[in-house]
Amino acid sequence: MSKFLNQFKSTESWVFDLDNTLYCASTNIFGQIDVRMKSFISELLDIEPDKAHKIQKKYFHDYGTTLRGLMDRHNVNPKSFLDHVHDINIQDLKPNLKLEKSLHKIPGRKIIFTNADVNHAERVMKRLGIIDHFEAVFDIVACNYIPKPEPQAYLDLISHFDLDPKKTVFFEDMARNLKPASD
Repeated sequence: MSKFLNQFKSTESWVFDLDNTLYCASTNIFGQIDVRMKSFISELLDIEPDKAHKIQKKYFHDYGTTLRGLMDRHNVNPKSFLDHVHDINIQDLKPNLKLEKSLHKIPGRKIIFTNADVNHAERVMKRLGIIDHFEAVFDIVACNYIPKPEPQAYLDLISHFDLDPKKTVFFEDMARNLKPASD
C-alpha cells in the first residue's frame, strides 16, 4: 500500500463511486436495483416488464441515468423513483475489513460521488463498515439530478468541495464516467 501511496504523494482528495466500485459486482446489489427500475417503469407506464426493461436501458443510454429519462419524458418524482429502486436487500454485503484498513491508510479527504442517493450510499457504507472514512456523499440530488457522465456533475462536485482536480484521484467502475472526470 505504501508503494501505491508514494505514487500519489500530491493527492489531497480521493473521490469514489459507490455501486460496483466499493463492493464487488458479484454481490448483485446493482442487479436488484436493475429489477426494481424495471418494475417501477412497468407499473408507471402500465407495460410488460420486457418492454419496461428496453425503455430503462434506452433512457440510461440517452440520458445518463434511467431516472433522468423518466423525469424528462414522464415527469417522474425523483424521490419516489429513488426510494423504490433502492428498497433492496443488502445482506449479501459483508463488512470489508481489508477495504476499511486500506481507506484508513489513505491520507486526505475521501468523498463518495454517486448517481444514487445519500440514503442508499450511507446504507451501503454502513454495511461495509467504511462510513467513518468519508467526509461526505455527493449524490444525484446534490447534482440537481444531472448524472455522471455529464460534465456539469463533475463541475458541481469540484465547486461544492473546492477540489483541485490535479490533486484528486477518482475511482469509478464505468469507463464512460472516467473521460469527463479526466477532462
